[in-house]
Amino acid sequence: MNSAKSSRTPKSSPKTTPFQERVYAKLRDVPRGRVTTYGALARVLKTSARAIGQAMRRNPYAPEVPCHRVVAADGSIGGFGGKTSGKKIREKAFLLKRERINTTLKNEKLFIDDFEKRLHHW
Repeated sequence: MNSAKSSRTPKSSPKTTPFQERVYAKLRDVPRGRVTTYGALARVLKTSARAIGQAMRRNPYAPEVPCHRVVAADGSIGGFGGKTSGKKIREKAFLLKRERINTTLKNEKLFIDDFEKRLHHW
């Protein structure tokens, strides 16, 4: 798909809350090849970074709603699917790499290369 946003609109899922739906709708604004942080998304939605992380962990629409584009404020890739290491983190790194977002391993954590340039600004 070449567009910055998917043309498909996820249908509401009985497994999601109105809050989660607001998070997923806002996340769709982050274009391919860009990332945002849990904190930045939380500020836009007037909530906490922890609440954003919980919504990302429960995202039933992935990868159409790209929770892999939400990373930690320090530029590390953060968690994925409720995990902070192992197969799920390798999967997040792979999804980012498909969008030409490279990562580098530092102190046993993966960090976004050119983090500041990759940040989506609301």
